[in-house]
Amino acid sequence: MRARLVLPVALVAAVSVAATACQAPAAKDTADGPRTASAAVDYNPQLYDKIKDGGTYTTAGTFDDQGNPFNVNATLTASRVWGWYNADAITYSPAGEVRYNPDYYSDVKVTVDGGDQTVVLTLNPKAVFNDGTPIDWTAIHATWKANNGSDKEFAASSTDGYDRITAVERGETAKQAVIRFKGVNPAWPALFSTFLHPKAATVAHFNKAYVKKAHPEWGAGPYTVGSWDTHSGNITFVRNPKWWGKKGKLDKRVYVNLESTAAVNAFKNGQLDYTSAVDAESLQQIKGLAGTEIRSGGSPFEYSLNVNTKSPILADKAVRKAVVESVDRPQIARIQFQGLDYKEPLPGSAVLYSFQKGYEDNVAAVLRHAPDQAPKTLDAAGWKPGPDGVRVKNGKKLEIGYTLLGDDPLGKATAGALAAMLKPAGIHLVIKKGDDADFAKILNERRFDLILSGNRSMDPFGARYLCDFYCSDRDSNLTGAGTPALDKEIRATADIADLGKQATAVNKVERKALAQYAFLPLFSGPSTYGVKKGLANVGATIFHTPLPETVGWQK
Repeated sequence: MRARLVLPVALVAAVSVAATACQAPAAKDTADGPRTASAAVDYNPQLYDKIKDGGTYTTAGTFDDQGNPFNVNATLTASRVWGWYNADAITYSPAGEVRYNPDYYSDVKVTVDGGDQTVVLTLNPKAVFNDGTPIDWTAIHATWKANNGSDKEFAASSTDGYDRITAVERGETAKQAVIRFKGVNPAWPALFSTFLHPKAATVAHFNKAYVKKAHPEWGAGPYTVGSWDTHSGNITFVRNPKWWGKKGKLDKRVYVNLESTAAVNAFKNGQLDYTSAVDAESLQQIKGLAGTEIRSGGSPFEYSLNVNTKSPILADKAVRKAVVESVDRPQIARIQFQGLDYKEPLPGSAVLYSFQKGYEDNVAAVLRHAPDQAPKTLDAAGWKPGPDGVRVKNGKKLEIGYTLLGDDPLGKATAGALAAMLKPAGIHLVIKKGDDADFAKILNERRFDLILSGNRSMDPFGARYLCDFYCSDRDSNLTGAGTPALDKEIRATADIADLGKQATAVNKVERKALAQYAFLPLFSGPSTYGVKKGLANVGATIFHTPLPETVGWQK
């Protein structure tokens, strides 16, 4: 699963699904910095028995407008909150090896016959939704039907992979789901890492039931909703008396609705147990606090500039090209990382990270910073310099909006830098302030010319998300760029069973997609957090999401 976010933020025997998707061979650093981004982790990993019973874990956070993580309007927040009161059936090690949770899947068998893959999931006999409905093959079937694209009324985040399934059937018992694929899908665990209650898998419920609302009766797991305050935005999770597995170590898991700056202050005052250190200023504020440690590691995040091709001026490919040629990515990275003592290679792909096997720098192969070329690009397209330096064509000034959400200093500095970069080409950037609360609406209705947004990889199978970024008929493609012919090439990569060969094909097609000049990866950054000492299984984890019952205070 890829989860969207936005700046400011302070992505078996028969079939291998292990780290073949992940760790790249070590590359030597150069004088200019590291060749690959950090894959380090720092989260105080502790075994279940080493964690105290009881206590509260409090962080900043709140529910999203759309709380169903399968929905196209859901963001990273929805995925994080969902995981505290719904199934975490498949997780990953930090490097991306698949881990099946026996509390949900007591047995998993994957076979390939005649070139087609079958996955048999045997569900734990004790597994039950909180309303008493057994967790059985019907939950797997419902999740598939809601996400496979056969019914366009479901606003699914991604149909990729689900659309390769030909059937989900009852096995030897109702507690067994038989999943049949057309071809082989080595990334199948990403499809069923969690699942929907069958009642949640109607069109109405899938699209609307979780809007600013929780449905603990449709959930399952060691925790359930204690309180969900729609006025304050605060959430409390408590132990679930209907849970059949190891009980959660915490008495309570609390989210308090705070902006990033307020969160740092709340952490300093002892009100929070954990906070993101999003920049040098916030890191300096929490560094050295009594009872606090800084945990920092690699990041499966990526932040990119989205260029709306449906905007009248930006429908002109030459204008988009001039914008991309004007953007100095290293300068933006320097702004973001100032004072952090951190360096990384510029991101070269929307779907793979430099620490993963198969990664190639597709951005550098296609898009280049060429500020001297940008004016020539516009000249050739008929945009003439105006008396005030802003170009004009057919009486229309070359003014482009940049939507800035929040009041984070880094966001403001980045917006100002972009305006300065575009000015020499004769492009006037109009910075438009947007409300954080309107983020999903701004993106989904494409109410922007340029906007900075990001993605976090919730699994290591990045290649499966190529269509989400670049297919012209996908709502998740924020830029609206692409062509039917390119869509066909993108979708053909999903037919490749071998992850290595698939990555090679993905890199080739992504270079064609980047040549639309609509999407520019900018930076990833470190995952750095201030954490109260003794908090276990929390911090920089790359692809790993520790199970909720293992989070708590070390003995």
